[in-house]
Amino acid sequence: MIRVLVVDDHQLVRVGTARLLSDIEGMEIAGLAESGEQAVDMVQDLKPDVVLMDVQMPGIGGLEATRRCLRVDPDLKIIAVTIYEDEPYPSKLMEVGAVGYLTKNASIDEMVRAIKKVMSGQRYISSEIAQQLVLRPFGGEDASPFEVLSSREMQITLMVIMGHAAPDISEKLSLSPKTVNSYRYRIFEKLDVKNDVGLTRLAIKHGIIDAEAVA
Repeated sequence: MIRVLVVDDHQLVRVGTARLLSDIEGMEIAGLAESGEQAVDMVQDLKPDVVLMDVQMPGIGGLEATRRCLRVDPDLKIIAVTIYEDEPYPSKLMEVGAVGYLTKNASIDEMVRAIKKVMSGQRYISSEIAQQLVLRPFGGEDASPFEVLSSREMQITLMVIMGHAAPDISEKLSLSPKTVNSYRYRIFEKLDVKNDVGLTRLAIKHGIIDAEAVA
């Protein structure tokens, strides 16, 4: 029996996913989490085999949650499930230890296939995203400027554009405010922007986040 933890801040998505998976032979829902913070606690308490991790969530988000869950259980299999198909999301999630990447339009059959594949010790990446990762080294005009960021810099970027102030980021990521500000200025320099507004505009332009999410 494969025990699955479903993590998503939208109740309809996490409950719907759990119901579909619970009807599949060999699958058991270990729990449902609505935030990255809750996911980390539930991994420690419930010891699931697989986590279906939403990427864009309030709080620490899926990137940092993936990092922390794997600190709790290095053998845990984490599959990122998100609306974002474009780089740099897939590569950043893989960098912090995710072994699968699905978009939210994946069928239940594909999700089950992904779960079984990662449990067998392999990676699973949807075909559209896999093609992007293969072409990534060639760069080109369509390459995202955010690819130059480290996974930690990307995590802080996401929190900044979602409106989190430095003290809040500091608390959630267990970093000093000085360290957070150092990261922010390094991000500004790498992306050639002057402030949070410029960073947000660049993120919207390159599809890192939808304009409605920061409206």
